[in-house]
Parts: sequence; C-alpha cells; structure tokens
Amino acid sequence: MTGVLPVTLEESRKIVQALLLSGKEYVCVMKLHGDTSEERVKAVLKEFEDTIYQRPPLRASVKRQLRTRRIYYIDFLEMEGRNVLFRVGCEGGTYIRMLCHHIGEILGCGAHMQELRRTRAGPFLEGEGMVTLHDVAYWFMKWQKDKNNAVLKRFIQPMEKALALVPKIYIRDSAVEAICHGAKLTAPGVVSLETGINKGFMVAVFTLKGEAVALARAEASTEEILKMERGIVAETKRVLMPKGTYPKGWKSGEI
Repeated sequence: MTGVLPVTLEESRKIVQALLLSGKEYVCVMKLHGDTSEERVKAVLKEFEDTIYQRPPLRASVKRQLRTRRIYYIDFLEMEGRNVLFRVGCEGGTYIRMLCHHIGEILGCGAHMQELRRTRAGPFLEGEGMVTLHDVAYWFMKWQKDKNNAVLKRFIQPMEKALALVPKIYIRDSAVEAICHGAKLTAPGVVSLETGINKGFMVAVFTLKGEAVALARAEASTEEILKMERGIVAETKRVLMPKGTYPKGWKSGEI
C-alpha cells in the first residue's frame, strides 16, 4: 500500500488513538477472477455503501472477531478487462482487502485487492502539505547544517491539526490545569463547544487559544451540555498538554 501515512513525534504520539478512529479514503485496483459487465460492477459497489460486517484477515495484527464498519461512499472510476478502479471512503479500521473479497462473492466471480493507495487519513489529504520520506531526509540534512527551525516546519505540523475532525469543547483558562491533572470536565468550565457531540464518543478539549489539552469521553450530547449548569460534561482519557503550562486557577466546584 502507498499514500498518506501520518507520523507522530514525541508527545504528539498521544493522539494516535484519534487518528486510528478517523475516517480514511482509498483508491483501489480490484482484480476480478472472472468476466462480468461494468454495469453489474457499478451496481454491486453501491450495495456496499452502508454498515458492513467484517472479520479481520489471518495476517491482521488484531483479534479476528466479527465487527461492523461504515462505508461512506464507493465511487466507480473505470474498468479495463478484469481490473476495476474505485475510490472508497470508510470508517477507520476497514479492511479493503476483505471488502474486495466480499464484492467478488456478490458478483459471483471472485475478486482480490491488486493495488491500494490511501488518499486521506482523517484531516490529512494527499497533495496538501504531504511530503515523501526522501523530502524529509533532504530537509533534515539542511536543518542539521543551519539549525533553521523554519526548515522543520515544512513537514512537522502542529498536533492540533490531527484533531481537526474531532468534535471540540473549549474551556476556561482556569480549568486547563485541572484537566492536565486528569480531572473530569464539568459544565462551569465550558465556554463553547461544537455540534455533533454524542454521549460516549471521543471529544477534544481545547483552550480558548486553540491549544489541545486532552482527549475525553463525552458524558452528554451537544444539546444536553448547552443546557447544563453543573455536572460532568466529559471524562478525561488522555492528557495532551504538559502540566504547568497554565497556572493553577480552579476552585472547588468550579469544574
């Protein structure tokens, strides 16, 4: 497989969980094991635009148990002989190899994944600020010579960019240090929040300056939080900001 692969460094490794769960997009070449019409292929591809069941393949590094994954879209691109080119947007953790296998079963002729390229991983898109490992090696050598940090900014991006698609809750400065110590976030500490927050789902806790503080599990939906005057809004799961970045400014009952 080729394409987009986000790489985290040092403290930013704490956000890997958010990247693993984020949506992906792939361009795939699927090899059919028999002849079939283009119209039939297009029709079957559209049948998979929904929640599907998958069991990880034998070579997978995770437990082989049946699970569900969401296919947001499958766009037929072209077909030449028994080679089918299509683009698929899917939930993180979807196995495209298994998807091709199941498409082949529905077609009745069998199929397997021939080539695969990841064109999006969460907020990171192919061609938008992405670099090759060759580029990284070249710029790193230049940085070693002149120690110009501007060179590193060509391929090292802020951790916050990886959280662009995660629903966010913005908190008061006085609540930041408490969250950095693992405290639960309560309603008085919330200043604003984004739509699309659902109970039990991951949210990102941010400062008013746009700095990532922590990853948390929402204990209420957006609509419920907006109505809350007290109570737990989110449970801190992964602290991203070092302790002591903001002054200790909370009082009992504030957050």
